[in-house]
Amino acid sequence: MAETLHIARQGSGLPLVLLHGWGLNSAVWQPITEKLQDQFQVITVDLPGFGQNLDHCISPYSIEAIASEIVSTVDGPAVYIGWSLGGLVATEISTAYPERALGLVTVASSPLFIAQNDWPGIKPELLAGFHRQLAEDIEKTISGFLKIQAMGSPHVRQDIKLLRELIMEQPTPSRETLDGSLALLETIDMRAKLGAIKQPFLRLYGRLDSLVPKQVPELVTEFAQTSEQHVFDKASHAPFISHPDAFADVLLAWLQRHFA
Repeated sequence: MAETLHIARQGSGLPLVLLHGWGLNSAVWQPITEKLQDQFQVITVDLPGFGQNLDHCISPYSIEAIASEIVSTVDGPAVYIGWSLGGLVATEISTAYPERALGLVTVASSPLFIAQNDWPGIKPELLAGFHRQLAEDIEKTISGFLKIQAMGSPHVRQDIKLLRELIMEQPTPSRETLDGSLALLETIDMRAKLGAIKQPFLRLYGRLDSLVPKQVPELVTEFAQTSEQHVFDKASHAPFISHPDAFADVLLAWLQRHFA
């Protein structure tokens, strides 16, 4: 099948598709890719409008359209691993295209990111503030978001520095793309879809995450009762950046159990 998005492949074996979070690009996966490529085929994808797919625009910017673009590009079944917003995309692929998703791993993600009466999450005014800031200064907005992602990490300065160095390897997305993808975090509620996931499903969290509250993992278990979870006690929103060795150990052990 012809590729519609730019993707990168490293290694060989069972395909693992890695999807990044809001405002960033696939370069964030570089440290963990180096730990996986000896045993697996690692496929990193820039979401439409990000990184190497900066000029690949879709309208409307919907989770369904993003999922369709990705499965049209990845030629065959794979394990999907999604971080934050990428976790929503990976979940959509697993439910809408179950034959294409051998397994699902969500990292520091939630089926519902925005806080509601019955659900802990991001305060709506925080994301509204990001929309306003995007109109004034895109790079400042992304820099502020990096700080929030690393908040709580025992080595927050190093994490922010590494994240910034990695993502700056790629071009900055447009305001339109950032606004459209931010709206996904504000509006998507995938809780009802989780029960339909039949593939092996692993959920990874950081206990110190300021964007995915510590109550979320157990609440998600009620909707995805056959899934597995692991919480990194000293990590925040990017455990694969702050604790790459521990992250790789947990992920590799799970892959070995289900796909050896």
